[in-house]
Amino acid sequence: MSTIEELRSLELGEPERWPVALRTAAAALVLVGVAVSGSCGYAVRTQVPLLERARLEERTLMAEFETKQRKAANFHAYTDQLAEIERSFGAVLRLLPGRTEVPNLLDDISQTGQIAGLEELLFQPTDELQRDFYAELPIRMRFSGSYHELGRFVSDVAALPRIVTLHDMAIEPVDNAAVDELILDVTARTYRYLDEEPPQ
Repeated sequence: MSTIEELRSLELGEPERWPVALRTAAAALVLVGVAVSGSCGYAVRTQVPLLERARLEERTLMAEFETKQRKAANFHAYTDQLAEIERSFGAVLRLLPGRTEVPNLLDDISQTGQIAGLEELLFQPTDELQRDFYAELPIRMRFSGSYHELGRFVSDVAALPRIVTLHDMAIEPVDNAAVDELILDVTARTYRYLDEEPPQ
């Protein structure tokens, strides 16, 4: 009998009647199949989570890359914008009085009222208020004069070469006075940049 005929005559349900070489080969084939399927199962259980983590990391890195790429593409525009902001900030800083200029500014505000024709009833600088990066210098003032004199004073204060703002304005008529006599209560504020402070 040829080998092919022997294989055809084998009964699958009776492996104990197979030749020893064939039984050994079948057993080895089954063992290899079990080993391969076990290895594949182990590989799938251990490698799939690693693959998922790698995919998640890839998405995160891609998003970071796109964000950084957009920033890099706009870098020159940001640089130009920053330079413009610094120029504007420098221009505003030049409008703030220095510590040594404050007394002269107070004189200028007082003289502005006199030049406008107002009578100065109160001119009281108060304590400096410290803010984040600047100090606020409030000045309580009271003047009497006509409507047009008060308007001229407010306009002239706005035209001073240093930043001075007017707050808490109250205008009242003077009792038993001329028709156009008014009292102006106001707080003027000027500001000083704190970076000019010497280290202590």
